[in-house]
Amino acid sequence: FICIYLIVAGLPAVLEIGITDFLFGTEWAGKQGQFGILPFILTSVAGTAGAVLVGVPVGILTAMFLAKVAPPKAARVIRTAVELLAGIPSIVYGLVGMIVLVPAIQRTFQLASGATLLAAIVVLAVMILPSIINVAETALQAVPREYEEASLALGATHIETIFRISLPAARSGVATAVVLGVGRAIGEAMAVMMVAGNSPNMPDSLFRSVTFLTTAIAKEMSYAGGLQRQALFSIALVLFVFIMIINVVLNVVLKGG
Repeated sequence: FICIYLIVAGLPAVLEIGITDFLFGTEWAGKQGQFGILPFILTSVAGTAGAVLVGVPVGILTAMFLAKVAPPKAARVIRTAVELLAGIPSIVYGLVGMIVLVPAIQRTFQLASGATLLAAIVVLAVMILPSIINVAETALQAVPREYEEASLALGATHIETIFRISLPAARSGVATAVVLGVGRAIGEAMAVMMVAGNSPNMPDSLFRSVTFLTTAIAKEMSYAGGLQRQALFSIALVLFVFIMIINVVLNVVLKGG
């Protein structure tokens, strides 16, 4: 139903603008009737990829530590912290990023503004951690103890057993954790809107002010009308299809179909 609605609401704009100009145009000025979402697409890809490259290894390693290594008291403290992170609204992440992270990036790299792609990647990486840690830890705890005992009996160390037996055995659950993390990263709007700068630039540097697909919709929908409003619905359709493709690819690659 959502897909049909987005097609009905947004497809006329794509046809009027031209599919090539709409998808591969490099400039966006909605008020002036100029539409090209390539910078938004590339920014969403770059931002999500950066967050995944940072967040997924940290999240999986943390889950492995909690499930297989951490003492009970330490594990309880870390789990409590992860649960708190999971319960924080996205706008609070954006507010903290805007107050703490953006000025820090500005001072560290001597920039005119710290609201950049780098700030968005860091915020997204932190936001996806709770989902990845919780799901991956559950999957690792579900691995039969007999697998690990057999590995240890054959002379493998505890760390070798975790990486070579437990992690592969929990592959499906870990893959689900990654898919959930990617889904949250690519669908986030409010937090990245507050730290990314919201300029329709190409993401050719970590220190450029950029706009994501989600933030392009959120920041203009309140005042858009006519063709501009239809173009924003078209962006939503592109985002919908984009997320579906990514989920299918991740499931095929990580889960083997």
